[in-house]
Amino acid sequence: MPVNADKPHRWKKDVQNSVDFYNNWFLNFAPKAFRKTRIKTTQKVKDALQSTSNLTDIKPEVLKANPQVLQILRMSTCPPIARDRLIGLSGVSPNLVKTIKGEFPFLIEAKSAGDFTNVNKRRKEEAIKMQQLRSTYGRSIKYVLFLCGYFDSGYLGYEAAEGIDWVWEHRIDDLKQFGL
Repeated sequence: MPVNADKPHRWKKDVQNSVDFYNNWFLNFAPKAFRKTRIKTTQKVKDALQSTSNLTDIKPEVLKANPQVLQILRMSTCPPIARDRLIGLSGVSPNLVKTIKGEFPFLIEAKSAGDFTNVNKRRKEEAIKMQQLRSTYGRSIKYVLFLCGYFDSGYLGYEAAEGIDWVWEHRIDDLKQFGL
């Protein structure tokens, strides 16, 4: 049962509330949050590069000794084929990669946008991702977007037509309607 995808009468107000919420957050918190995250992520990437000799030594022994490297390796390959490519490059058992990754019954992807232009470029990406998820995990996969910022009615309508629902950051209690 859709939470927001079937309520276009609320979209205009939600778009405005989301833009206001995003702008307020950005002005007050983004610089500090980006600095902290960038520092942590930079260190993780440096550690992964060091552990794998700049990605030239991706062997089972290296991955078993440094399982945290898998996350960086997955991000450095093309997302739709990342798992299979990682298995092929590393030569490890497919079960090792799948076990470390784990399976999620309910997927939430956080999206934020600082302008309306970029979201229209992204909307096809989510539709393709949803098709790939369904072909891999079946039609019962739950994939929801967590939105903050500049997402207009065109974007929302496109996602709704693809069977993708969303929750606004300014109305996070909507997650309860998904049973969370």
